[in-house]
Amino acid sequence: MKRSTKTYVTIYDVAQHAGVAISTVSRVLNGSPDVSEVTRAKVEQAIADLKYHPNRTARSLAQQDVRSLAVALPSFTAPFQNELLKGIRSYLREIDHDLLICDLGSTNQEAALKKFLSRGAVSGLLLCGVPVSDRLATELASGRSPCVLVGHRHPDFDSWTWDDRAGAHAAVNHLIKQGHRRIAMINSQEHSESQKERIEGYQEALKQAGIEPDTSWLVKGAPQYHGGYSEEDGQDAMNSILNNLPEVTAVFCSSDVQAIGALAALRAAGKSAPKDMAIIGYDDIKTSRFIGLSSVDQQIQAIGRAAAECLFDRVSEDSFSTDFQDHVIQPRLSVRRSSMTF
Repeated sequence: MKRSTKTYVTIYDVAQHAGVAISTVSRVLNGSPDVSEVTRAKVEQAIADLKYHPNRTARSLAQQDVRSLAVALPSFTAPFQNELLKGIRSYLREIDHDLLICDLGSTNQEAALKKFLSRGAVSGLLLCGVPVSDRLATELASGRSPCVLVGHRHPDFDSWTWDDRAGAHAAVNHLIKQGHRRIAMINSQEHSESQKERIEGYQEALKQAGIEPDTSWLVKGAPQYHGGYSEEDGQDAMNSILNNLPEVTAVFCSSDVQAIGALAALRAAGKSAPKDMAIIGYDDIKTSRFIGLSSVDQQIQAIGRAAAECLFDRVSEDSFSTDFQDHVIQPRLSVRRSSMTF
């Protein structure tokens, strides 16, 4: 016998059946007086028709007893996400809240997010590294749980983003000041706004120094792990640079993990940084500080912590405010031996 893929009725089903918003169903369930008798009757009829029974988790949320915040992101295995989660977790430990993680994967992220949210109640949601369309924004805003964005912005939510153009510009300008004129960039297969801005910052720095960017200097790795942000991609891209671009003396990488792979390729070729090739990364993950890798510091843990604190403040509000804050972080360059001319 074929098993049904849906074995329970959710508050979303009740709202759709009654033709009302999810928040209206929630008010009826909680006995709120802010619902007309006609609307209340429609919701109660839908509950009876669908045989809907609110689960204990949903009831706890209505009573503000749920002590868990959720974070949804495309991956939690890459170093960038690990740093972000450390910052989030450090704050949640202080307020004695649990952390629920939703791995959205690289495809069908909106569908994965909706499925996650339909399974049970959370006090609030941190949505990290996922573009928010107006359709998704409407879905998120219709729920009772506040949402805070990290890595993307939308006018209907608090958000934390980075000035990636400025970060890339600072990295390349540093290499230019070290005397390099032929600078390649290892970028990724991912077509994201942050990748676009990093390429633009790279090209702007070259042009301002009177260097015409060569399109062949933009190099991608073939493996495409984590959208191209992997050690394997960095290693493959560096091998391409060594084999095909002998004029290049410095490389700016879109991420630290790419830079770590690039350093491995240099070692395998009997070369080193910065003697034979200056290398600079992006993110400034913990490993970079130990191996002497110059990198653009995005203050990832601090941003994770700040975003979690903002979300908790939203959850704790007595009334819902629409005074949303758009935080744009200016990255800082951390210069270490991989890019320094001695």
